[in-house]
Amino acid sequence: MKGFHDKVVAITGAGSGIGRALACEFAGRGAHLAVSDVDADGLAGTVAMCEGSGVKVSSALVDVADRAAVAGWAGVVVEQHGGVNVIMNNAGVTVAATAEGVSYDDFEWLMNINFWGVVHGTKEFLPHLRASGDGHIINISSVFGLVSIPAQSTYNAAKFAVRGFSDAVRIELEIERAPVSVTTIHPGGIKTNIARNAKVDASIAKIGGDVTTFGDEFDRIARTTPERAARQIIRAVERNRRRALIGSDAKVFDLASRLPAALYQRLLIADGRRQRS
Repeated sequence: MKGFHDKVVAITGAGSGIGRALACEFAGRGAHLAVSDVDADGLAGTVAMCEGSGVKVSSALVDVADRAAVAGWAGVVVEQHGGVNVIMNNAGVTVAATAEGVSYDDFEWLMNINFWGVVHGTKEFLPHLRASGDGHIINISSVFGLVSIPAQSTYNAAKFAVRGFSDAVRIELEIERAPVSVTTIHPGGIKTNIARNAKVDASIAKIGGDVTTFGDEFDRIARTTPERAARQIIRAVERNRRRALIGSDAKVFDLASRLPAALYQRLLIADGRRQRS
C-alpha cells in the first residue's frame, strides 16, 4: 500500500494517544476514517480534529473485547464508507502486578482488550479487506512483546501473543497471495496516558516497584511523541514491513531480545533487587 488517498482506515482506541495521532496523520494524507473507542469524549475530540481535513469521518463506541460489537462495527464501516482498506488494532490497557499478585479478573480484562481485541479486529475486518483488493492489518504489540519485564507479566503475555498471531496471519496470507498484508508494531516508550490509566497492584513492591510513582516513571522514560510514532507506523506500512520498531528505545529492546536470555534477565534481576533494597 503505497498511498492512502481515498482509502478507508479503521482505527480502534482512537480517542487518545497513538490512535488519535494516527487518525490525524491518515486524514492529512487523504484517507477516510472510521474511528472507535470506549471513551466518548476522547473520540469526539479526535473526530473534531480530523473533520476539517476534507475526508469522511465516522465514529462508534466499541469495546474491542466484545466480539459481536467489533463484528457489528466492521459491517457498519463498510456500509457507511463502501468498503475498508486498513484496520489498525490499537486499543490497549496495562496492569502492573507480579504474576502471583495479579487477580484473574485483571488478567482477563487485559487479555480481552490487548489480545482478543486484536484477534477480533483482524478476523472481523479481514473479509472486507480482501474484498477491497488492497488491504492492510496493523497490529500493535510492544517492545514488551520482545523482552519480558518484571511487573508486566500480563502485558508481556498479551503482546507476545499479538506478535505470534500477527506473524502467522501474514505468512498465511502470503502463501495464498491474498491482497492483504500485516505489519506488527513494537512501540517503545510513547508519551500517552496508558501508564497513568494502568491498574497498579501493591504486589510490585516485592520486586522493587512503587505504586505511587508508576505513572511518573513511565513518563520519565517515554521519549517518543504519538505524532512521531504515527509517522513511523505509516512509513512502515508503506514499505510493507513485517515488524516496525517505534522509537530509538525500541531498538535497544530489540537488541536485548537477541542476547542470551540469561544475560538481559540478570541485568533486570540486579536492578530489581537494587530498587527493592
